Amino acid sequence: MTLGPLMIDVEGLRLTAAETQTLRDPRVGGVILFSRNFASLEQLKDLTRAIHAARTPGLLIAVDQEGGRVQRFREGFSALPPLRLLGRQYDLDRNVARRLAHACGWVMAAELLDVGIDISFAPVVDLNHGLSEIIGDRAFHRDAETVASLATAYMQGMRAAGMQSVAKHFPGHGAVIADSHVELPEDHRDFAALTPDLLPYGRLIANGLHGIMVAHVRYPAIDRRIASLSPYWQQTELRRRLGFSGVIFSDDLSMSALDAVGDIPQRVNTALDAGADMALICNDPDAVGRTLAAAGPLGNPASQARLVSMRPHPQPWRGLPLRQTPEWEAALACVADVSKPPPFSLDG
Repeated sequence: MTLGPLMIDVEGLRLTAAETQTLRDPRVGGVILFSRNFASLEQLKDLTRAIHAARTPGLLIAVDQEGGRVQRFREGFSALPPLRLLGRQYDLDRNVARRLAHACGWVMAAELLDVGIDISFAPVVDLNHGLSEIIGDRAFHRDAETVASLATAYMQGMRAAGMQSVAKHFPGHGAVIADSHVELPEDHRDFAALTPDLLPYGRLIANGLHGIMVAHVRYPAIDRRIASLSPYWQQTELRRRLGFSGVIFSDDLSMSALDAVGDIPQRVNTALDAGADMALICNDPDAVGRTLAAAGPLGNPASQARLVSMRPHPQPWRGLPLRQTPEWEAALACVADVSKPPPFSLDG
């Protein structure tokens, strides 16, 4: 059985019989977890084992574990700083900031892999234009070169731990005010003005980026379609111009930004037709059921091969428990250091 193009969620701390049956559907390829799915490290390990055991090959398990205010799992995990702190450090010392970014990526990925999670949707590479509250301190910096440098170091840290990265939110969510969870944002810049937002993606792709998540944002001066549903953004720009050969993930297709473009089964088909390899449906099990009931075979061999590339590679901590390794202790010391409040204001 291959990995299908749907990523869905589960309700609680353990799988129900009905959820297990749904996960065995060949059109499902992954599961995204949320804070509601976590009570303890051991419970989380039991849940991920059950998800992986539901079928062969095992489903991909993902989470948003960026740090700062978007960190789904906290107790028993390292407190990760918001990416903005790394950008502020970059303004003081670029080499130190890159080491810190590498350490943050490593700790985040290593701790997730240790409990059976395959993917974190990270890093955020949106530029901080000072407009988007939903992005805000999730962004490294306003400057594109700074974001590219730090995001590359972060991705390399994740890779060193054994996890592939998923950069988001292509082509850029930082210059809009609206939150796509509740309404459709529109970015009215032309392509030349948007070029800096695309620069980090080009740099990450050149360094072997495996995954990209596409935003629910419309750029009407460039293309009338929402990026997550747009062949122009996913095929013309991402595949052909930027040369991306990895996995394209949609953002959550149940978000209100897409309310005017059809029901969720229609959104799934449109996203996949536009070029996405995996479509996310979150917090709406009825929509998952309707999608599976309405859909025939989904996915294609190229997408299935790309999805396999997101699997983790063997972790390097030589059979020891993660938290007993010198690598974890050294990386955690770096993360703890960047999380400390500075002795003076960095905002002036």
